Amino acid sequence: MARKLSENERKTVELMRRHDEGGMDALLLYFAPLIRYVAEPIAGEAEAEDCVQEAALRAWERIDSFDEKKGSFKAWLTAIARNAALDRARRRKRAETDELEEGIPDTAPTAEELVIKKERRQALLSALDGLHAWEKELFYRKYYYMQPTAQIAAELGTTERAVEGRLYRVKKKLADRLGRYFSD
Repeated sequence: MARKLSENERKTVELMRRHDEGGMDALLLYFAPLIRYVAEPIAGEAEAEDCVQEAALRAWERIDSFDEKKGSFKAWLTAIARNAALDRARRRKRAETDELEEGIPDTAPTAEELVIKKERRQALLSALDGLHAWEKELFYRKYYYMQPTAQIAAELGTTERAVEGRLYRVKKKLADRLGRYFSD
């Protein structure tokens, strides 16, 4: 389901693919607010700007992996921003817990655990595909982009209680569909 790129997206992608430094300038000019919007709830306000820089660099390095036929530029960029923010949050958490983890041996997952994890992921994606668009948006905003309930409510023009109620119903619907995959 290819979507036509906006003028700003087209210009940015074109410059980045040519490795023209103007591409990085365009990326930051047009898309830094989007990256910050995605990164801040995950990494925190103090690290949001670092996430913007890290995500922009990752996008620059991986621009050849962007395929307009697979999805929009903004979706591709928000995935990069989310992953950069998660990596930063994990590094911060790891630094905070390194002292506690000393002496605990690392254990790699078994082949069976990897297969189970893959099956669960596919089941979840399939269950998400069965949701209404507004349910999917709510789920992704809360659990993928880790946005606070207050932010979601404000942006949707509703109350936090209403958002929490909708999220509860979405989670219940998903739990009903995924019962056998997540019962253990």
